[in-house]
Amino acid sequence: MTAPDELSRRRMLVKLGIVFNGIVGAIVAVPIVRYILSPVIREPKPGSESWLSLGPLGQFPEGQTRLATYRSPAANPSDGETANIPCWVRRVKGETFQVFAINCAHLGCPVRWFPQSGLFLCPCHGGVYYSDGSRASGPPERGLFEYRYKVERESLLIQPGELPTPGAPTARLINISPGKTPCV
Repeated sequence: MTAPDELSRRRMLVKLGIVFNGIVGAIVAVPIVRYILSPVIREPKPGSESWLSLGPLGQFPEGQTRLATYRSPAANPSDGETANIPCWVRRVKGETFQVFAINCAHLGCPVRWFPQSGLFLCPCHGGVYYSDGSRASGPPERGLFEYRYKVERESLLIQPGELPTPGAPTARLINISPGKTPCV
């Protein structure tokens, strides 16, 4: 018989197996825990709160919609042209603007502006938007995303921030009248 202090081959292999499984479990758990906690520990992206210039006001005539671009604040030098992000700028009147993301609210395809009809059209699934960015027809459930903007020193500035994901809005208004069923 073996002494209680002596480590048998079987006990040693069991302990090695437990240690090995613990290491593998930790390696697998770290990315999962990091993913779950990322909204809590995520640092803001560089430049996510900054204002970026789209150009002088004279570049955007009143009553017209023009394509403009800005450089992504989170761009790396190696990103090249892919860091230039397009957007649609509509000058309503005076210093009143609407700046739309170029992406369709359905699946994110780039929309095109057609001045003849005064509509934004999505070539992928037939989404149509009015000149004010509101939904006209097609699969999108909402209008185009609008950037926050401001006018400073005769220049149009936008706050790019994070764009919402395509698809339905995150919340819907439910109107509940007494004695009636809710309508969404």
